[in-house]
Amino acid sequence: MIPSLRQRFNAAFTDDRYHRFLLALEAMVGAKVEFRVSETPVFLPESLVQEMVAASRSIVAQLDTPAYRAASARAIPPAFDVPNEGDHPHFVQVDFALVWDEETGRVVPRLIELQGCASLHAFQFLLAKAYREQFELGPPTGLANLLEGLSDEAYLEEFRRVVLRGHDPAEVILLEIDPLRQKTYPDFAATRRLLGVEYVCVTEVIQRGRKLFYRRQGQEVEVRRIYNRVIIDELVRKGVTPSFDLRADLAVEWAGHPNWYFRWSKFSLPSLRHPTVPRAWFLDQLPETPSDLGNFVLKPLFSFAGLGVRIDVQPADLAAVPAAERGDYLLQEKVAYHPMIETRDEPSKVEVRVMLFWSEGAPDPIPVTTLIRLGKGAMMGVDFNRNRTWVGSSAAFFETSGSGGE
Repeated sequence: MIPSLRQRFNAAFTDDRYHRFLLALEAMVGAKVEFRVSETPVFLPESLVQEMVAASRSIVAQLDTPAYRAASARAIPPAFDVPNEGDHPHFVQVDFALVWDEETGRVVPRLIELQGCASLHAFQFLLAKAYREQFELGPPTGLANLLEGLSDEAYLEEFRRVVLRGHDPAEVILLEIDPLRQKTYPDFAATRRLLGVEYVCVTEVIQRGRKLFYRRQGQEVEVRRIYNRVIIDELVRKGVTPSFDLRADLAVEWAGHPNWYFRWSKFSLPSLRHPTVPRAWFLDQLPETPSDLGNFVLKPLFSFAGLGVRIDVQPADLAAVPAAERGDYLLQEKVAYHPMIETRDEPSKVEVRVMLFWSEGAPDPIPVTTLIRLGKGAMMGVDFNRNRTWVGSSAAFFETSGSGGE
């Protein structure tokens, strides 16, 4: 998207350099990376990055209200309503598709998803470093990858603040389902390297009364704070039963409380008013059936693992939802990704996640970095991009003001 940088990168690219990059990345994180990492980073104009940051701030402000807090209570399934959720999510992920706007003749962001849970904060930090070093992208003073002018040290300090909150890292655990077998394991390994926090399976935590413990180097250690990486969707789909009672009033702090996964989610979309936000309604609030119904998807709010989602919506699909359940279905406008990253064959489409930290006591969250996904298929998922190159996980770099770029 910055032609001079794209042309320079593509001209210098070789398969051998990409292979060395992957080896360097795995050495940095301390684990084999099983998911696909793209051959290329993306080079975004600073104005587009700032547009997405501003949109993210506006979206957060609209949800951080007593009215939305009350309305979103019904988004939490009773079986997974965990006490002591705090005043706001510690982590916010705002995902944008980059699309082509015919009216303005430019690339613009469109919201596709919103998440009040943690993401690949350690891995993404190291991924950008690997791209920078292995592809010789130069110092951060010319091409930045962190937001709000953060240095590497400042990013890590914010990361420590939100995850540890001053606790000894030995008293904080990264909680996940069978972490060694997760594709996102490289992020857990990287978190342990950067913060000193151990990853622990949700079935291996020990509960005694209100206190939780885990085994570290053969000794039981009390858990003071949980860096939560458990996705309830997966917990239900795999039929995993935690070894402690999630709904108990435990003597433990959460960094990434489970309730925010439901509160700040697709449930949020009908409440948002912003140029980047596509049209969305709960079915019981739909004023009339859109004339362009084929441009929408129908999603049940409380279905896990994507079950029940209708991609090619017909009027009969809307009529088939019982009246008593219409408030639990979301009709959401589709977003058309625009192929825009020049590769060695067809262009790649781009999805940008703006990642924010929100520490206790802070008045607002801090946008810290981005996470990129590249794809060439009909959708961004792995199944739609098999046997393709220049797709997968990536990082964004942007020219800072005064750096002399386009």
